[in-house]
Amino acid sequence: MSDALNYLVKARPEAMGHYFAFLKDAGKHLDPKTRDLISVITKVHAQTERGFRQYLGRALRNGCSPMEVLDALLMAFPALGLAKIVWAVDIILAMDLPGFDPAALGAAPAWHDLMAADDLAPGETRRIEVDGRGLFVHREGDDWRVYDSRCPHQTTNIPQLALQGCTLTCPKHEWAFDIRSGECIAKGSSPLRRWDSKVEAGRLLARW
Repeated sequence: MSDALNYLVKARPEAMGHYFAFLKDAGKHLDPKTRDLISVITKVHAQTERGFRQYLGRALRNGCSPMEVLDALLMAFPALGLAKIVWAVDIILAMDLPGFDPAALGAAPAWHDLMAADDLAPGETRRIEVDGRGLFVHREGDDWRVYDSRCPHQTTNIPQLALQGCTLTCPKHEWAFDIRSGECIAKGSSPLRRWDSKVEAGRLLARW
């Protein structure tokens, strides 16, 4: 629950007890998986990240498959719209749940053309947008590192201005990362997500 709901439960337990009894009774004719999927959709509609993560975890623990979660999101398109569905999927990707990996769902990762290899000098880092995905590209000699631009904490999309020297700092909660390794060096503990990359025919490619 949110901090506000926790407060109300403590401050007005009688009134809130009726509220939760209503919710329980309203869903008594639904099977647990359907009830969980509806709860997930309501959190996406409200764009409540904490609640979405909580109810998504509950749905998966109670037997919902990743494909059922995706189907529920897509079926709710008339109410949610594309922007909220993308918001939810970004959080799912940031949670790095193995069942949602494209390979686990039957899709093969694809290579994407990022730039000419000569466009980035050794020691340089650049933020780019490719096929709808934000990326940080760092070159160290002939070694290339391609990272997702979203912070692993709460999927904040980190801008180019957040890079100072070799340190990339998320503006939302100040998690800091060494762009040379992708490792988190302050505040948090999770590294930046790194994508496979290669240079082919003078072009830098990355796979996701």
